[in-house]
Amino acid sequence: TNPGFVVRITQAGLDYAHQQGMAILEKELAQLKLPDISGDSRVLRVGKVHYELSRLRLRDFHLPYSRITPVSNVGLQVSISNAFAELDGDWRVKFLFVRDHGSFNLKVENVYIKITLRLGSDTTGKPTISTSACSASISKVRVLFSGKLGWLYNLFHSVIESRLRKILEDKVCDNVAKSVHNDLQTYLQTLPVTARIDGKTGIDYSLVAPPRATAQSLDADLKGEFYSLAHRSTVPFSPLPLAFLSDHDRMVYFGASSYFFNTAGIAYHEAGALVFEITEAMIPKDVGFRLDTSVFSAFIPQLEEMYPNMPMKFRLSAPTAPFLTIGPGGISFQPIVDAQAYVILPDSSLAPLFLLSLVRNVSAVINVRSGHIVGSLDVGRIRLSLKDSAVGTFQVQSLQSIINYLTSRVVLPRLN
Repeated sequence: TNPGFVVRITQAGLDYAHQQGMAILEKELAQLKLPDISGDSRVLRVGKVHYELSRLRLRDFHLPYSRITPVSNVGLQVSISNAFAELDGDWRVKFLFVRDHGSFNLKVENVYIKITLRLGSDTTGKPTISTSACSASISKVRVLFSGKLGWLYNLFHSVIESRLRKILEDKVCDNVAKSVHNDLQTYLQTLPVTARIDGKTGIDYSLVAPPRATAQSLDADLKGEFYSLAHRSTVPFSPLPLAFLSDHDRMVYFGASSYFFNTAGIAYHEAGALVFEITEAMIPKDVGFRLDTSVFSAFIPQLEEMYPNMPMKFRLSAPTAPFLTIGPGGISFQPIVDAQAYVILPDSSLAPLFLLSLVRNVSAVINVRSGHIVGSLDVGRIRLSLKDSAVGTFQVQSLQSIINYLTSRVVLPRLN
């Protein structure tokens, strides 16, 4: 399925976003649970020594240098260098008839971690993530034992450091994989793929394909389909192919096809939202005329006889959803609007006067202002035709100027 909306996150965008991710990972690694360690070692002039390390507590785990980069056809790679950690714990030693215990401090430096994350999507259009590969290496481990026999442990610290290095390297990747599966993937499953826009419509932004990673960016294809909250029906047309330009200078890019806008038109039309009324209260004070039958009687003489000097109102509605196209000049469409004129009777009831069909060329410009995506409409001259009349026939062209004025001074500002 082609997308109606696409998003691109470039390397610059990932650089900005990774700060939050690293804070989460740093917190996760600081909760590493390390197993007790025991073993035997032969020490020169002492003999066989049995040792135990227990209650290993990780006090700090800092990731000062890190980067997230896209990996083509896979997803993302997280690279961490020069990380360091600090642990403490308790020790026990037994050799010959001697037994003793104490505490120790462990400093881990120059930790290098590389994690590859595979990105995908499930059948509901939600993103998925898993650990594709993980490697961790530690170049420097320093352990210092305290206590009466701390000097003894310090004689064979290299054995202890080697074992601790191996345990830490394995545990880092175990915890990363567990965190990705239990935390990150679980979180992604809670993300909604639809959102309520207002009281009438919603939007579906589920993934229509797994995210695509290239050497320069991460691209996501979203459904980008509006729908009526009252009744979601099948869209009677398919989205066209949509592709980005080869541009990677900014952090984030968005792309929308005509499908995105046209489904919005269908959704609002089905929800009955494309109805607009023009009343006397909406007429600007500086216009110099009132919205009543005396204004229109110059064009429709019958009005003066049937409803002299009585207030009027117009109800504008779209018989079909507007359909727009996107071209080099921007967005354009040619909506058909029905304009029903009423006279307001003394008891506040409405009597229909005439029904006009309005066809007008409309162009839209999309822009960004103060961090918000905004749009503005510009309209061309209206073409009128008479669909029905309760006041006899008349020349609709004579109403051209006043209808143009009402739409440009009343309707258009409100739409914008």
